[in-house]
Amino acid sequence: MNAFTPGGRIDESKPIKPVKVAVLTISDTRDEESDTSGHLLAERVKSAGHELAGKGIVRDDVDEIRKQVLAWVEQGVEAIVTTGGTGITGRDVTPEAIRPLFDKEIDGFSVIFHLVSYQSVGLSTLQSRALAGIVKGCFVFCLPGSNGAVKDGWDKVISAQLDSRHGPCNMVELMPRLMEA
Repeated sequence: MNAFTPGGRIDESKPIKPVKVAVLTISDTRDEESDTSGHLLAERVKSAGHELAGKGIVRDDVDEIRKQVLAWVEQGVEAIVTTGGTGITGRDVTPEAIRPLFDKEIDGFSVIFHLVSYQSVGLSTLQSRALAGIVKGCFVFCLPGSNGAVKDGWDKVISAQLDSRHGPCNMVELMPRLMEA
């Protein structure tokens, strides 16, 4: 039986190919105990049948963010989902940290995320600078830090694209070709 997802279908007759996913919380105020959005993402990653390849928390600091993302990329992580630091205040530096690392930016991710987010929070979605791209063959998705944004981003956008059974196409099937020259 095929389960419906926005913009496609999940072919449940096929086995899922687990993806190595790391979750990074970017915050000056959260710690392991108070990191509800990071825990939420980690649980969703595992529930979707993927391998939680790493979970961490770093401050809103460009160098710390880049260091952790690049470490995971070098370790063979296939996708990284960040939560936090995508707002418009002075301390929100996730886009400034991540965007220069991109080999390619996935422009449509921001568009679709805002479409989905608008349905939940209305015009407040304008305060987010969510983004996604590819860093040395690893997908990186940057979400806002709220639990609602994590649910919208994972449940309605990222999870289907990281599901090898999603059709008509998905990002998993592109992974072997991301480093082609």
